[in-house]
Amino acid sequence: MNIKIVIEPGEDGYFVAHVPALKSCWSQGKTREEALLNIREAIDLYLEPEPDEIQDREVVELSV
Repeated sequence: MNIKIVIEPGEDGYFVAHVPALKSCWSQGKTREEALLNIREAIDLYLEPEPDEIQDREVVELSV
């Protein structure tokens, strides 16, 4: 999966990263590389299903 990440300098000298497609998915790092590593972890956690959701989950593919 490819996902767009926005990285910009923060007011405190850190790099701030967020994913516009994933509401409230933000992270930061002292360097650009650290911000990328941290946002990747945040994305993984954001997309990880809750354990109770796994039992009743149905995956459907639609063509639009």
